[in-house]
Amino acid sequence: MRSNQTWITEVTLLGFQVDLPVQCFLFGLFTLFYSFTLFGNGVILGIICLDHRLHTPMYFFLSHLAIVDMSYASNNVPKMLANLVSKRKIISFIPCIMQTFLYLAFAHIECLTLVVMSYDRFVAICHPLHYTVIMSWRVCTVLAAASWIFSFLLALVHLVLILRLPFCGPHEVNHFFCEILSVLKLACADTTLNQIVIFGACVFILVGPLCLVLVSYTRILVTILRIQSGEGRKKAFSTCSSHLCVVGLFFGSAIVMYMAPKSQNPEEQQKILSLFYSLFNPMLNPLIYSLRNTEVKGALRRALWKERPA
Repeated sequence: MRSNQTWITEVTLLGFQVDLPVQCFLFGLFTLFYSFTLFGNGVILGIICLDHRLHTPMYFFLSHLAIVDMSYASNNVPKMLANLVSKRKIISFIPCIMQTFLYLAFAHIECLTLVVMSYDRFVAICHPLHYTVIMSWRVCTVLAAASWIFSFLLALVHLVLILRLPFCGPHEVNHFFCEILSVLKLACADTTLNQIVIFGACVFILVGPLCLVLVSYTRILVTILRIQSGEGRKKAFSTCSSHLCVVGLFFGSAIVMYMAPKSQNPEEQQKILSLFYSLFNPMLNPLIYSLRNTEVKGALRRALWKERPA
């Protein structure tokens, strides 16, 4: 059977099937959003590196989140922008598979980084006297490295399972990038194992971490309500609410995308959900952290005024 199959070497990314004026409008809008994503996360990363007052575990993990957001968006958005102004919306099969691999890896890293950040806030607020011991730089480095290594290994599992499949058509991916569920539709073999592994990975990388985050913040909320100082309570709410906004945006859209029944997610809706956590979420993260975090705003103010920290 395999000798009679026509193996594909390139695929067409259908993207957003809209009129030319709408495509031009989307190109300008998404270019603006992508620029804001790179600029905002770059600023967050820069001020964390330059301001020694932000050399703490919380901002160490925030810098990793900024790197992941820039990488995540850069993996998907440039090709989408190119296709919006091009008649040939072609991508070679190997770059398509690599895009799928990197997309999964960066998504996993973001999930795990958000969990580690919630643990950091839990220790800082619920066990402040032991914070420097528990969240030592060695522990932070190990947690960050483990998140990156485990995420790439898990993405590699998906990649191996994809490459074992024969791909013989159709030659069209009804998406704006090589999203894993869309790529599997190109296979001319049973993809049940792939679907099971994807669902299992979602339970492990989305539902499990989300439960840990919710438990952590339940404990944090109880501790915050016991704080006598109004200023201390306000500061704790400020940093935690920023993180909860980011967690809600990312985990909410990802769970709806990969764990909701497929009949409830038509392909056009899946594109919008993918766009949300591929472009909108990385763009909103630096805004959320900078607007709701007094320490980040203070560091940014010092950087703009070129004042050296005392």
